Amino acid sequence: MLKYVAEICELLDDPAAGGGQVCDLLKERGLEQVGMRRVQGALGSTDFLQVGIPGKSGKTSSGAAPSLGIIGRLGGIGARPSRTGMVSDADGAVVAVACALKLADMRRKGDLLEGDVLIATHICPRSPVIPHQPVPFMGSPVEMREMNRNEVSPLMDAILSVDATKGNRIANWRGVAITPTVKQGYILRVSEDLLDLLSWTTGRPPRVVPITTQDITPYGNGLFHMNSILQPATATDSPVVGVALTSEVAVPGCATGANQAVDLDEACRFCLEVAKAFSSGICSFYDGAEFEKMVRLYGSMSALQTTGRSLSE
Repeated sequence: MLKYVAEICELLDDPAAGGGQVCDLLKERGLEQVGMRRVQGALGSTDFLQVGIPGKSGKTSSGAAPSLGIIGRLGGIGARPSRTGMVSDADGAVVAVACALKLADMRRKGDLLEGDVLIATHICPRSPVIPHQPVPFMGSPVEMREMNRNEVSPLMDAILSVDATKGNRIANWRGVAITPTVKQGYILRVSEDLLDLLSWTTGRPPRVVPITTQDITPYGNGLFHMNSILQPATATDSPVVGVALTSEVAVPGCATGANQAVDLDEACRFCLEVAKAFSSGICSFYDGAEFEKMVRLYGSMSALQTTGRSLSE
């Protein structure tokens, strides 16, 4: 995967980078289901990418194999003109596009997965920098609702949300970690299947990022969020797991020269192995029977997927 990571880093580390160049590359490598939508926001514009890689028995082939979504979460790949070069926050986009490129080459060689893989991210080399503790974050030209609208698909039966998660003091190691599964406002136990795949692809004991109730609520409600890694969970009923690129120290999202190629390689390989296993029915994000029991015992938690009640009520 390092070759694909390097190729995508070189493509995106460009002030003229945009969704068009990424789409052209993926089409050149044989993918047909490649789309782009430019969205204008209050602070600029960004190019949303939607890529579909059909499986042997996926929904696009009228099959029953489940579809995995891989979402590259980020504010932007660059903070020009205040910063020169690709920023730490670009990790999510790099992983998403590198996975698409690898799956394209696998498909061309005849290695097809059972189910479809749906990949989404956005490309913006001129995103704003926003204040955040303990270090500054990257903002986005468009609101989070618009991002979810363009990245989360109802066809995704489960979602891996890949995001740089370095601007904190609670995940103090370098590499890749996952979050517990989030579904319809519930923070569920960590998937044993995903823990296995993470340990096998990294060769290390699996690491888990601790999350809070605030982290799974929508942006814009005035609550503190560690970052946006679980924002897709506010826009779907499917289970969502965050794939976090982490560091030993707090690294600003707007820091340049902070993208670790080996860590990106591990994240890509983990996502691909999950795609293989999930679409083959041998990897579960959560225990369905236990989830149904929780809902019967405690009711719906879907209110946490909304912005909540007005404080004047």
